[in-house]
Amino acid sequence: MNDRPTPRDGTPGTIARASLHDAITNRLRDMIIEGELEQGARIYEGPLCESLGVSRTPLREALRFLASEGLVELVPQRGARVRQFSARDIEDMLILIRSLEELAARLGCQRADDDEIAGVRALHERMLACYHQRDRLEYYKNNQLIHSAMVALSHNEPLIQTHDSLQSRLKRVRFIGHDGPDKWAAAVDEHERIMTALEARDENALVAALGEHLGYAWERVRDVV
Repeated sequence: MNDRPTPRDGTPGTIARASLHDAITNRLRDMIIEGELEQGARIYEGPLCESLGVSRTPLREALRFLASEGLVELVPQRGARVRQFSARDIEDMLILIRSLEELAARLGCQRADDDEIAGVRALHERMLACYHQRDRLEYYKNNQLIHSAMVALSHNEPLIQTHDSLQSRLKRVRFIGHDGPDKWAAAVDEHERIMTALEARDENALVAALGEHLGYAWERVRDVV
């Protein structure tokens, strides 16, 4: 199977290959987030190649990329499997990500310009639209973009990189935190308070709102994990 699409002029191009890589990576990531590929489960290349319509080379490239994100484990002589975290691992990562976001909130109130905060508001409105449409996966993706964007307001590169690494590992966990209408509605209300505090540049209110939101994150998933 030819796994390297060509542009319309017939000349192989790096952009086309990058697009294939992104498409496969994004699809596998969604399958992990939504639980289609379960935690701890072995990833069988043959059936996946068939269902995705690709050869093994781009699939393996995508799996290596997801391993760098912490979502997949590459096991010597045994292939790949979805990474599984213990309840203690998850709780500890959520504690750390809460501390990082609280610090980023203080820095963001001091360093971010109005346009950057307006950008977070735009993401928030897009997330609300997904909520009203009951599009859970797209809601989740916009939710994660909001958390990343708020950390980016800190203009602190080591902080941004550390947060990004942790957030990648917690994708499935954060997704199941919205499971059920009550949990989902509560998370939306918490985000409304976060956004209000950010736009007011109220450091203490923003830290309190984020702390509450991320503290509840563990409460929402502890019985599941």
